Amino acid sequence: MKKSVVSKEYLNLQKEIIALQENWKERINPESIIPNLDARAMSAGVPAAALTSINFEISLFLQWIEEINELLTKNNAELEPKLSVVLSLLDEETAIRWIDEAFSFNSVYFARFAEENGLEEWIPQFLAETALRPYLQVTAEKIQHDITHGVPGSGCPICGEPARLAVLEDEGKKVMTCPRCLAHWNAKRVECAHCGNDDHKTIQFLTIEGDASSQIQVCDKCTGYIKVIDTRQYLSKPSASMLDLNTIHLDFVAQEQGYQAVGQIKQTN
Repeated sequence: MKKSVVSKEYLNLQKEIIALQENWKERINPESIIPNLDARAMSAGVPAAALTSINFEISLFLQWIEEINELLTKNNAELEPKLSVVLSLLDEETAIRWIDEAFSFNSVYFARFAEENGLEEWIPQFLAETALRPYLQVTAEKIQHDITHGVPGSGCPICGEPARLAVLEDEGKKVMTCPRCLAHWNAKRVECAHCGNDDHKTIQFLTIEGDASSQIQVCDKCTGYIKVIDTRQYLSKPSASMLDLNTIHLDFVAQEQGYQAVGQIKQTN
């Protein structure tokens, strides 16, 4: 099994963040999340979370941002001045905006927020996304039993995260899994998660020397790819978020060969 290209220190930090998120999830009242699963909308690719009424407790969200900051500062004291600026900027109105923009993957908003406030670009979106995920994960837990498949090109059927990770289970069954909300859904073994192409002539599986448990499924129709991990070879199965992080070397390989994390149909004249 190939050694992760991610540093041990960063992996440990991510484990600590996941532990924080697990603790936060216990503080979310499940009754504050009310699904409204519109089958027609979902069949069109609308994420279930976008159809769900989620009553965010803003005071908790702000507290979680503080706890993330403390953890980051503990691991890198040089971040403390920048993170202190974030805390001074965050009020209830800004927190609500952060939740909305993180939910919709609005990286442009967060990049502008960082620039306007003299922050490193990654900081605002990382903090907002980290504090948002417990709500998305509780939402996924609540409606997972209603999710059987995804719509190609629409990403995770619960949170909308672009599809990028699948695992092989049981007798080789392919199950898509979301590192963001931890949802999972069944998929055809030979099918592009981005464009729905199921022609075995234009779907390939790239293997990695020295990594018997991993493949990269690539689509020559839309140039998209996903990582496919045979977790049956793992002694203990990591969470989807850790599995995604530990296999980032596969992303490098796919992108070096011209494939994209979000596929796009090639234009022909």
